[in-house]
Amino acid sequence: MNPDALAEALLAVIAPLAEARREGSSAGLTAADFPLERPRNRDHGDWASNAALKLGKAVGANPREFAQEIADALAATDGVASVEVAGPGFINIRLDAAAAGALAKTIVEAGAAYGTNDSRSDEIINLEFVSANPTGPIHLGGTRWAAVGDALARILQSQGAQVTREYYFNDHGAQIDRFARSLVAAHQGDPTPEDGYGGGYIDDIARRVALAYTDGGANDIDALEPAAKQEAFRELGVGFMFAEIKQSLHEFGVDFDVYFHENDLHTSGAVDRAIARLRELGHIFEADGATWLRSTDFGDDKDRVVIKSDGNAAYISGDLAYYLDKRERGFNRCIIMLGADHHGYVQRLMAMTAAFGDEPYVNLQILIGQMVNLVKDGTPLRMSKRAGTIVTMEDLVEIVGVDAARYALTRSSADSNLDIDLDVLQKRTNDNPVFYVQYAHARTHNVARNAAASGVDRSAFAPELLTHETESALLGALQEFPRIVAFAAETREPHRVARYLEELAGLYHKWYDNCRVIPLGDAPVEDVHRTRLWLNDATGQVLRNGLHLLGVSAPERM
Repeated sequence: MNPDALAEALLAVIAPLAEARREGSSAGLTAADFPLERPRNRDHGDWASNAALKLGKAVGANPREFAQEIADALAATDGVASVEVAGPGFINIRLDAAAAGALAKTIVEAGAAYGTNDSRSDEIINLEFVSANPTGPIHLGGTRWAAVGDALARILQSQGAQVTREYYFNDHGAQIDRFARSLVAAHQGDPTPEDGYGGGYIDDIARRVALAYTDGGANDIDALEPAAKQEAFRELGVGFMFAEIKQSLHEFGVDFDVYFHENDLHTSGAVDRAIARLRELGHIFEADGATWLRSTDFGDDKDRVVIKSDGNAAYISGDLAYYLDKRERGFNRCIIMLGADHHGYVQRLMAMTAAFGDEPYVNLQILIGQMVNLVKDGTPLRMSKRAGTIVTMEDLVEIVGVDAARYALTRSSADSNLDIDLDVLQKRTNDNPVFYVQYAHARTHNVARNAAASGVDRSAFAPELLTHETESALLGALQEFPRIVAFAAETREPHRVARYLEELAGLYHKWYDNCRVIPLGDAPVEDVHRTRLWLNDATGQVLRNGLHLLGVSAPERM
């Protein structure tokens, strides 16, 4: 019996009891109103419910007395071994071994589908992440968003959402001009401009631009006038740099569905359309020769200039146009992942959302990520050989590999600072969390291979034989996987899946140490061994499903 089935059984018991106590008190109740929790102390049972505490007042009953009524009725349900009332009205439920153990077969038969559902099928999500400026390699902050963003997309898709991964290509503005001037300086052997970009990659890109440039058959970029020369370095340089970024992301296991060019917003009339829409809604006004958004009406700390008095578009104008464009493309959920330095930007974006008539934090959600620090030999790692001033995605992958990098970046809440100990991630020991989880998965395959060689197969399934305490604990964790994934989707927190996998791996290792799948010596193969093979394979399946959600491989041998 899985948690959903138990919640339905609980509803079937509670509804008539509530109705008998007070007419109408059961109206509108669903199984979702009675969330089940795993007791921290397993002596208290497999599941716990506070349903009586929540409903006691509504039905005019003492919560503990109402809990006892529920317990007496629920105890007669097939698969429930016992029900006890604790404290002021908590209900502790224990399943019988057969009901709990049946899950192993359910998981194996469901395969990759275990943990998935279609509960978010009405959500059409635009998930924008990384979006690093095409002026240099992806730094650690962008690398963290690549890992977290792709994992979040996978988790949301597993719950039925339609997700489009989008990269906002910043090819408009002053940073691109500085990039172009830096390339020209590198090509000419001049010092890096004071506000420019440095590092070996600038020299690399400058050389590639000079070699690639052709214009009507001529290939001497130095023959151009200064303005045309800078434009040539800008156009070709941005193209080369972004091609490198895309390749780095691809090798990291992250590919985007849409690459949206910021410059298109300013050349297609999208900014004008957005301003016109807001003007129709009555939220645009003119003052001091500029065009303003009256964002204070929607909780912003000040009104925002949209078009400056010199006629140039202010930065927020691109945000207005881009958000409207996403909504017009049919997305009803827009999620944007931003760096720690954008905290103060959230309020104005939510005001913008409300100005368009949408619901802040629903139609638009902003996730803020914090800094990542690498530590090696107890010392912070500060500098990249190629980028000069930053550590890049390529640096991290070169040191620890894609799997370890992705897992390390997703296993902690993105809104907290993260220190990554490279020495730990390079170890093939249980101190390394990704090794710990991957090794558990590989061990399930090793057990299955050895079982096949010893004549143990899945020809029989007797879940009532799974009575060892480590089997109960392992089954309890396996039951939790769908709920963990659903919660990770709801809270936009992929790290919950990673931490769950570490807990599951630990419980599996304990089970492995206590329960044999293969008989000792010449002892015969019995149904308990065959049933344990089901449990072994179910654990491997859940570990595999969870690692897939994080974009991390599940090796069969280590």
